[in-house]
Formats: sequence, C-alpha cells, structure tokens
Amino acid sequence: MSTAAPITAPVRVVRVRQVALPVEHGGWAFLLEPLIAGLAIAYSTGAPWIACLTIGAFLTRQPLKVLLADRFGMRNRERASLAFRFLLCYGAIFSVGLAGTLLTVGFRPLLPFTWVLPLALFQIYIDASGQSRKLIPELTGAVVMSASIAAIGLSANMSLANAIALWAIFASRSIASILYVRERLRLEKGKRHSRVVPTLAHVAALILTAALAYSGLSPFLAILAMSVLAYRAIAGLSPGRTRMKAMQIGVWEIIYGTAVVLSVVIGHFASI
Repeated sequence: MSTAAPITAPVRVVRVRQVALPVEHGGWAFLLEPLIAGLAIAYSTGAPWIACLTIGAFLTRQPLKVLLADRFGMRNRERASLAFRFLLCYGAIFSVGLAGTLLTVGFRPLLPFTWVLPLALFQIYIDASGQSRKLIPELTGAVVMSASIAAIGLSANMSLANAIALWAIFASRSIASILYVRERLRLEKGKRHSRVVPTLAHVAALILTAALAYSGLSPFLAILAMSVLAYRAIAGLSPGRTRMKAMQIGVWEIIYGTAVVLSVVIGHFASI
C-alpha cells in the first residue's frame, strides 16, 4: 500500500533589488539633480546631513511600498520581513541626517520639507492604493524631491526667495520632463499621445526660469538649458523625430538633467 507524497508549497523567490531599490529609474535623476546643484552652490556644515536625510527618505519609499502592498506579511512573510529590515536601515539613514541637520544648522532649513509633507503623505496613500505609476503621484514626488535644494540653500544662509527660486527651477524641469517622457514612450509604442501638454509645460518652465532670472533670483544661463529642453520636447514628439527605445530616452534625459545642473552651478559662480 503506497502512501501519498507530502504536498510542498512552491518556493517564492524574493528579489532583493525589487524590495530595496526604487523601480522608477527616473526618480534617481530627480533626486540627485537638485542635491548635486545645492551641494555645489550652497555648501554648509548642514548640507551633507540634508543630503543624507533626503536620500534616506527617498530609499524608504520602496520597502514601505512593498510592505503596504503585501499587507505587512499577509501574502509573503519572507518578502515582508526583508522589506521591514530595509525600512529600518533606510529609516536610520534618514534619522541620522535629520539629527545632524538639527545639530548643525537648526530647524529653519527643514521648512521646505514641512511644506511638502502633505504631498509626501499623499505619496504614501497612493502607494498603499497601488497607484504609484499614475501621473499625479509622479509629479508630486518630483516636487517633494526637488525641495532638497531649497533646504540646502537655507542651510547656507541663502535668502528664502533665492532658495525657493532654485526649487522652482528644478521642480518645473522635473514636471515638464515627466510629462514629455510619458508621452514620448506612448508615441514610440504607437499609442495615443499628446504633444500639447508637454510643450505647454516646457514653455511654462522656460517662462518661469526667465522671470526668475530677470528678477535676479536665478542665473540667466538656466534660461538656455530650459530652452534646450523645450526644443527637445517639441522635436522629440514631432513626426520627424529619431525613433528611440526606452533606455535611449532615459539616457538622454540624464544628459539633459546634467545640462540643467551645470547651467545653474556655472551660472551661479560666473554670475551669468
């Protein structure tokens, strides 16, 4: 008489990268661009700590999103456990950065982060709802991350107006680029797309940058960088564009983002 073999549950493979690192590659650019520009033009004893807490907060989102989607272990305990460990690790990085900021430059540089706190909470809500790939959370996330340059500026005793101006430049660049890339990808896939919305967003970013420059709140060189971005959006969505794969589009966005950073940094030090 034979006995039935025991039934074993299928082994679930947990990929560390999917738990530990953000899946949106463009988010890294929107994180690093304002941080690098801020550290270059407004370095202070508090600047590295602000960068630390910003990076910690950015990294915290992915494991928290995994935990929320997994209902804190109700679907996959191993994945939830791994996400919780990364959440603690990234939370520690954020906490060290926050403590260092408060000890070196006080609370004032953190004001921009307090202003965008409702948007950060909105991000958590969206992640819990499983809608993080929607347009609105991407746009609000860009605004939240670009607040770091304003915080770094305030830590170096920059005026509030100048700090907000730098924030506005990088936030408008990010918003316009997100709209462009989404529509460009849809175009390359043969789907319905809009040329009007990304174009208007780039024109608005260019006008804003020009207004800030003529008010003495940002370098004029940033106008040139925004003009290049506007041309890229118009040409990139035109029938005569050069077809590109998603990775190529992403690489070019890194190049354009670098150009914006350089224009702000060089313009600041050269007063142009």
